[in-house]
Amino acid sequence: MLQPIVPSSPLPQRVLLVENSRAYVQAVAGAIEQQLELPVMVASTLAEARALLDRHDDWFLALTGLVLADGQRDAVVDCFLERGLPTVVVTGVYDEVLRDRMLRRRVIDFVLKSTPGSLDYIVWLVKRLERNRRISALVVDDSPSARLHTSGLLETYGYRVVQAADGAAALHALERDPTIRLAMIDQEMPGMQGVELTRRLRALRARDRVAVIGVSGSGDADLVARFLKSGANDFLRKPYSREEFFCRVSQNVDQLELIGSLQDLATRDFLTGLPNRRHFLEQAERLVPQLQAATRPLAMAILDIDHFKRINDGWGHEAGDHALRGVAAALSAHARPQDHVARFGGEEFCLLVPDLDDGALDDYFDGLRQRIENLDVHTPGGDLRMTVSIGVRTAEGADDLHCLLADADRRLYLAKAGGRNRVVAAG
Repeated sequence: MLQPIVPSSPLPQRVLLVENSRAYVQAVAGAIEQQLELPVMVASTLAEARALLDRHDDWFLALTGLVLADGQRDAVVDCFLERGLPTVVVTGVYDEVLRDRMLRRRVIDFVLKSTPGSLDYIVWLVKRLERNRRISALVVDDSPSARLHTSGLLETYGYRVVQAADGAAALHALERDPTIRLAMIDQEMPGMQGVELTRRLRALRARDRVAVIGVSGSGDADLVARFLKSGANDFLRKPYSREEFFCRVSQNVDQLELIGSLQDLATRDFLTGLPNRRHFLEQAERLVPQLQAATRPLAMAILDIDHFKRINDGWGHEAGDHALRGVAAALSAHARPQDHVARFGGEEFCLLVPDLDDGALDDYFDGLRQRIENLDVHTPGGDLRMTVSIGVRTAEGADDLHCLLADADRRLYLAKAGGRNRVVAAG
């Protein structure tokens, strides 16, 4: 079983666009730079392309035409494939024989630039390929040749690949690697068939975490339904074409990301990126009784930016947004993995902090207060300094969530009344 190697250095981002039509270059380069924020460099000849490739080493993708003044078809594609650079052919002429030959050479895609929507498709394709590099795909098949074929296709599209020869190895890989977001599962395997593996996989990862595609060459008409009812998102019947494979995989990963985006919209504060009030309360309703039942120390805190109205009135609302984002970043940096932090509304933030005794709790919250006091928040009007007041309530006995929040809010009021820029953690 092969484990993916997660790159420790930033991934290459530069896109090379090789095209002799100035108008098309402007349209494609402009769309990629504006929508995807990826740097695009342009060449109109093969010689210019080679010079750019020699000058930089952080290339991510080549988008190339096939007819250049100093190169034709195979020579153009060879220039990029020989360097191991993922390559998409963009051409104005459809030729079925040429298309098949290019796809057999592991060109990622063959795109007709004259078709309606081709520019949108190219932008989507670049975005998909760029994101694929952060995703691991699990390939489960007892046939080494089939495993290598599927893995090779996924690697062509940028995925990191984990291989497993049977169901037990697949489940072990899934438990070890949280970056696995896609699983290609063959049905015909000894010991544990694909449908059963899919059922067990779903006990570990929900549909919003991993997309599962069942695969089989069997003519069993009921197999598709069995896979889907066991938790698969899709099904591919062998033999399949490269393009069908890519479309099915991309569609499922797109849907997975869309679900994640919708979940973020529902659970995260748009301005600060922190969990929102609703999500915090849902989590706290579950966690507070669990922590109390385990007799673990627990504290609830409400934090408020001092004189926030003066910031908005004197510096402008844009500066107020910068202040909120600065406090959110400080909270995120200060919080431990087991802490829960949220924007509660307006200039208020909330923290649920377990496993700290009284002395450590005082140090924790005063350290947070000092961290925010020392912030220099850069705004259009200059660097902004601010302070916060914090009210803290420790859980005792059978205190419920409402009691913790109400008392933390009361102590926040006492911190404000006592002069601000302070922590009140006792009556």
